Amino acid sequence: MKKPPIVMTFSGHDPCGGAGIQADIETLASQGCLASTVITALTIQDSRDVIEFQAIDASHVIAQARAVLEDMPVAAFKIGMIGSVENAEAIHSILHDYPHIPLVLDPVLASAGGTQLGDKQLLESIKVLLLPRTTVLTPNSVEARRLAPEADTLDACAFALLDRGAEYVLITGTHENTPHVVNALYHAHRMMDSFTWDRLPHSYHDSGCTLAACTAGMMAHGLEPFHAIHEAQEFTWNALQHGFRPGMGQHFPDRLFWSKQDD
Repeated sequence: MKKPPIVMTFSGHDPCGGAGIQADIETLASQGCLASTVITALTIQDSRDVIEFQAIDASHVIAQARAVLEDMPVAAFKIGMIGSVENAEAIHSILHDYPHIPLVLDPVLASAGGTQLGDKQLLESIKVLLLPRTTVLTPNSVEARRLAPEADTLDACAFALLDRGAEYVLITGTHENTPHVVNALYHAHRMMDSFTWDRLPHSYHDSGCTLAACTAGMMAHGLEPFHAIHEAQEFTWNALQHGFRPGMGQHFPDRLFWSKQDD
C-alpha cells in the first residue's frame, strides 16, 4: 500500500477540539495525509473565544520538529498559531534547513472571538522571517491589512505580501461585508483568479485552519499550488456547510462530512 504523505503542522493546542492542531489533524486525515504535529502554544479556550494562552518554549518547538524531520520524509509544512517571537525564530531555523519543502502559512493573529494572539513584534517576525519562505499565504482580509498596513486596498495588500516573498497569496473574504464570500488569489504580481462562494449563515471556529491545512495536504500529494488552493476551498466550504454547534459559541466545521455521505 502507498504510504500517506506527511505534513508537519506548527500550531496551538485547542482543548475544545475545533481549531489549531486538532483541526489540522482532522483536515489532513481527510486528505489521506499523516499529520506530524508540533505544538507551539497551549490555550485555554471554548467554542466562543480564547481565554488565555502560553507559548511553548522555543527549544521544545525545535526539538519536536527535528525529531520527526530526522526520521520521516515530510512533504509539506503548515504554520498556524506561532505564539511568540522566539517560536517564529525557531520555525525559521527549521525552514532554513529544509528549503525544498513547500510551506502554507495561515497568519493567525487573533482568535475568531477577537482575542489577540500576536503582538507587533510577532507580526514583524512573520513578515521578515516567514513570508520569504512561504509558498502559499492564506490571510483573511483583516490579517492581510495588518500584515500590509501601508496598503490602501486588498489588492495592494496582496502585492505588498508578494513583494515580501510569498509565492502565492489567497486573501479570503469571510470578514468582508459582501453578499457572497469572494476569495482572491495573487501570484507573480497579478491577481491570478477569484473564487465566489455562497455566504453561510453562521460564525465558524477556525475555518482558516481547515483551508490552510487542506492546501498543505493537497500539495503534499503533489498538486501544484493553484489546484491545491482550489481543492482546499471546496473542501472547506463543504466542511462549513455541514458544520455543527457543539457548545454555546461558534459552529465547528465538520471536516469528516465525507464519511457520513452515501456513495
